[in-house]
Amino acid sequence: MIGRLRGIILEKQAPDLVLDVQGVGYEVAAPMSTFFNLPAVNEEVTLFTHLIVREDAQLLYGFTTVRERILFRSLLKVNGVGAKLALTILSGSDVDDFARSVQEGDTASLTRLPGVGKKTAERLIVEMRDRLKEVSNAMGLKPVVSEAATLAGAKDEAIEALVSLGYKPMEADKMIRGMETDGLSTEAIIKQALQRN
Repeated sequence: MIGRLRGIILEKQAPDLVLDVQGVGYEVAAPMSTFFNLPAVNEEVTLFTHLIVREDAQLLYGFTTVRERILFRSLLKVNGVGAKLALTILSGSDVDDFARSVQEGDTASLTRLPGVGKKTAERLIVEMRDRLKEVSNAMGLKPVVSEAATLAGAKDEAIEALVSLGYKPMEADKMIRGMETDGLSTEAIIKQALQRN
């Protein structure tokens, strides 16, 4: 397995580039996120790589960050996602944004990626959600769920708790929605709502 290459860029034509590593020219396919960060032709670059060996070809994929390569490898494990689609996903989405879309079940943002239809988006959400913790740890990501989503989740949980305490759904919703809840946990929101009413 070729895990990393350091060499001089000989050619650049997205998504492909040729890297001269001590006289050997490696053909590497890379996502646009990597292409945007590449230096000019005849300059040195280090790429983290993933090699796919098939009966008819040996294909090398390159990334400027380990995080991109980890996500690429994880995407390859998803049923129906090949290297080409995984590269397209990485080209059209930042690693953090993709992880957030999966965690939040946001099929709309996933279907905006080229080649990703509704069924593929749903499959990505189902299959990648379980892998994201492992991927996040390896990538050193911040929590995958955005702060806004966490706060919204805390509000929703608080409303459900108030309903279970006997308040009508509309009443519970009104109690919470009118409050300043930024940064508050579910418990703190419930406590504050009960104190106000």
